[in-house]
Amino acid sequence: MTDEATTTTTASTTQAPESASSSTSGSSRLAPFIALGIAVVMIGLLVLLVGAEPDSGPTADFEVRPAPEAVGTLDDGTPFDLSRRKGSYVVLNFFTSDCVPCIQEHPELIEFVDQQAQLGTDGAEFYSVVVGDTPERVERFFDERGGDWPIIYSEADEFSVAFGVAAVPETWVIDKEGIIRARFISRVTAEGLSVTVQQLREAFG
Repeated sequence: MTDEATTTTTASTTQAPESASSSTSGSSRLAPFIALGIAVVMIGLLVLLVGAEPDSGPTADFEVRPAPEAVGTLDDGTPFDLSRRKGSYVVLNFFTSDCVPCIQEHPELIEFVDQQAQLGTDGAEFYSVVVGDTPERVERFFDERGGDWPIIYSEADEFSVAFGVAAVPETWVIDKEGIIRARFISRVTAEGLSVTVQQLREAFG
């Protein structure tokens, strides 16, 4: 009886390392699949972020930097020099009259401009910057859709080139010191712009 018990104990002891080895081997085999699963999740998250609604907040990579020197002519013929607008928050919306997202966001811009007007001198200045379009078409755009704020034209689209605008619409927010603080690609909303400007005021004055 003693010999049998000893034999049984020995067998159990020798099986333990095999079990541990088997477990380690199984984990090793699973590791590539776990890594693949994590990669799929991360890629899916990235797709969701890239494909998110552009009007949910500032998007696109940009460095916080002084706004470029940019000059143009307003729709009433007045020269416009961006560097002279320091002391006020400035919102620049780059657009083209036949751009579908530009047309879609236009009511939101009207609402935003009205909101800022109610703030008096604390409100942000808003400008539309024309990209690759004619005064006649732009004027017709505003006649049909409303909106009453300054429109900037520039020789050979130098204004948009100075900012490195990739596609319209794009909207940029510049603080009182002339520093670029936010950039929106594609459509924006009145709420999104208002919240952004307010947060920047609270952070930078």
